[in-house]
Amino acid sequence: MMALARLARNRPWTSVRSWTHALVGLTFFLAAAGLSFVVAAQSENYPSRPVKLLVPYAPGGATDIIARQLASKLEQALGQAFVVDNRAGASGNIALEAAAKAPPDGYTLLVGNVSTNAINESTFAGVMQTKPSRDLVGISKLVEIPHVLIAATSFPPNTVAEVIEWAKRNPGKLNYASAGIGTYPHLDMLRLAKAAGIEVTHIPYKGGAGQMLPALISGEVQLSFINLASTLEQIKAGRVKAIATTMPTRLPELPSVPTMAEQGFPGIGTNAWQALFAPAATPKPILDKLHAAVVAVLSRPEMKEALAKQMMTVAVSASPQAFTEEVRSETQTWSQVVSEHKVKID
Repeated sequence: MMALARLARNRPWTSVRSWTHALVGLTFFLAAAGLSFVVAAQSENYPSRPVKLLVPYAPGGATDIIARQLASKLEQALGQAFVVDNRAGASGNIALEAAAKAPPDGYTLLVGNVSTNAINESTFAGVMQTKPSRDLVGISKLVEIPHVLIAATSFPPNTVAEVIEWAKRNPGKLNYASAGIGTYPHLDMLRLAKAAGIEVTHIPYKGGAGQMLPALISGEVQLSFINLASTLEQIKAGRVKAIATTMPTRLPELPSVPTMAEQGFPGIGTNAWQALFAPAATPKPILDKLHAAVVAVLSRPEMKEALAKQMMTVAVSASPQAFTEEVRSETQTWSQVVSEHKVKID
């Protein structure tokens, strides 16, 4: 301070101000350098304790299946436990918001999907405290999964045309399951109902496929769009029946089941993805380390083969940045679908 006082007497005030700005700038520079050093050190040692993988649905569904497969392999690759934590409810928003509000240190991650991370932002815009495209960052897409329109065995129709005919003869009596309001099974059925001119009743299940399947098997609901990873064994066992697949061509696992396009409804039905996310401010070195580990784990031939048996196709992203941009673009696309069908939760 004495030096600054002498400088003020001997030089114009502008010089003192310049020196003051220089000292302030140096202080910020040193603080930033120190923070960068701490982040670099933390990233280099990451992970140094167990990592939590939040899953937005109950055990048994596709998101839970890939989360548990990934957790065991990442534990081997990175030397720390990756613990699956199922946080079902509110169409996936409970887990979504918990992940968004978690410390951005790489120790709380989310295994999300197209519903939680690309659709919910539009359907729950009025009630969500977080905005996924802003508050979460993508690490990598994990797998893509074909979907199927399935029915309870007690439900008479066996084709899309028969479903439509039955619904028209029994207005208001066709119940369908989804993983919650605004999820893609919900939106896909709304699109089909509008195209076919039928009335359907929505029965949402907060636990996702893990709760939807028992409801279909018991006949509590009659119909649903659902991922094939969760349902293939049940279809083969005759506990539910497949009406149509959503792929462009027939699946070798279900060669006798025609596609939606074959039955007159091309473009209806979602082939969904599952992916890994982190809080938005997570340091880039941690994101890159996780991305590299995910790519290495899922690229193993034995891992691809094991997932393929569960109808999951490995589809890792080029980088966290590339995947984040892909999700933001898809969020805009789904926003238009949500707006068209006026699906809002206020």
